[in-house]
Amino acid sequence: MARIAVIGAGMGAMAAAARLAVAGHTVAVYERAETYGGAVGRFERDGFAFDTGPGLLHLPAVYRDLFVKTGREPLERCVELTQVDPASRHLFPDGTALALPNASRAGTVTALDAALGAGAGERWSGFLGRARDAWDRSRRPLLEEPLPADVSPYARDPYPAPRTGLLRRSARTLAEVGRRELGDARLAALLEWYALAYGFHPGTAPASAAVLPYLEQTFGTWYVAGGLRALADAVYERCRERRVEFSFGTAVTEVVERDGRAVGVALADGRVVDADHVVAGAPLPALYRERVVGRGDQDGWPRFQQGVPTGRVTVCLALRGAREEGAAHRTVVHSADREGESAALAEGRLAARPTVTVLRPDDARLRPDAEHEAVTVTATVPAAEGLWGGGAGGSAVEGFVEAVVGAAEAAVPGLRERLLWRRVRTPADTLRETGSCRVPGPALAGAGGSLLPAANPAPLPGLYFAGGWSHPGGGLAHAGMSGALVAGLIVEGAGFRGSR
Repeated sequence: MARIAVIGAGMGAMAAAARLAVAGHTVAVYERAETYGGAVGRFERDGFAFDTGPGLLHLPAVYRDLFVKTGREPLERCVELTQVDPASRHLFPDGTALALPNASRAGTVTALDAALGAGAGERWSGFLGRARDAWDRSRRPLLEEPLPADVSPYARDPYPAPRTGLLRRSARTLAEVGRRELGDARLAALLEWYALAYGFHPGTAPASAAVLPYLEQTFGTWYVAGGLRALADAVYERCRERRVEFSFGTAVTEVVERDGRAVGVALADGRVVDADHVVAGAPLPALYRERVVGRGDQDGWPRFQQGVPTGRVTVCLALRGAREEGAAHRTVVHSADREGESAALAEGRLAARPTVTVLRPDDARLRPDAEHEAVTVTATVPAAEGLWGGGAGGSAVEGFVEAVVGAAEAAVPGLRERLLWRRVRTPADTLRETGSCRVPGPALAGAGGSLLPAANPAPLPGLYFAGGWSHPGGGLAHAGMSGALVAGLIVEGAGFRGSR
């Protein structure tokens, strides 16, 4: 069987490693950091613990499939999964509060009518029907199959125009969908939040981004007990059980090429490890910047995902006092100035009044005792390195963090009085850890194909890309799919056409 060298121990890389090991290959993972999980990180202090990457799981079937295919224990025996209900609570500037149920189309219609007025649920349901059409047209080629050499068909947007009324022309952007089809500024804000949550600018994201709310509202929102880091722990342990070898604190400096093919990796300590295949699971910007695998945009190497570059500011809040009964796990506090926030994001500025997402898991493992609470607040921000190069310092950044915390007060009663301390993470931290300020989004059709990530097979034979910067793109579920695609390509060869 083949020898596989894997660069990085992120979720996509580990998903590929476990599958390849089960197929009988010898797999060794080289990670420059001292731990695994990539963006699925953890910050701990004084008995508090916070996820520093994603806090909720969508499409858990991806990881169920991984665990079924790689071992005797299914996912639910390795981690505790619970559906989050309500899936999200939304607070709008006019005082409207909306709680959306988890994975219930009828329940969502009822909730929207009750909160926003009669007819709101019907308009949203009609939109979701069109989003389902876009999902059905793009799901398999964009999630379950390797990208073909000719990606021109994916340049066309699969989101259809409404079949009735005067709106017979398809919308070009997600923001236009909201304006033309939803008939309520609060519904439009709800729609745009889904784009922001995945790192897309609503004003430039194609209408096909409608699949993002469809995905969540159809397949549900899930929480992993102990936080999403517990899922990374479980995937790592599954790799270890399948005899995948890990070397932490071990940087790869070069993919070794011989006769036009990848034949191993060179390590920072001077060693050269031979391999029949190399899987690059580390973020592509870091690999390109350090010239580990080649230079992007040259000699046929893939471009990075285009569009407005965004990252995330995350504020970890350690609070005294118990979480009140009935508090929502996830609350979105919508901006009082959507147009200003949109313009700031497009222009690479920090918004004065950002939209924020507040996570308040009722999880004893994340707090020192029942009289304390761990809260995480996130906002989508421009990812320009010049803005974040100085870390969390600087008056503009400090002012923005204060605005983020101020917005979160609407979701957390008595937040300021309860605050013990806070920890701020900006795109500067993402740059230091991954080599890019940007957080990649999932692959989307439309936009002329500019939102397609790198194909899994690299231009150099024997080298493959896995993880959020490669097909099918960013996000926890998409990273797991990427690992499955890479494993399939190596095990079955160029004829692999995806899972059936």
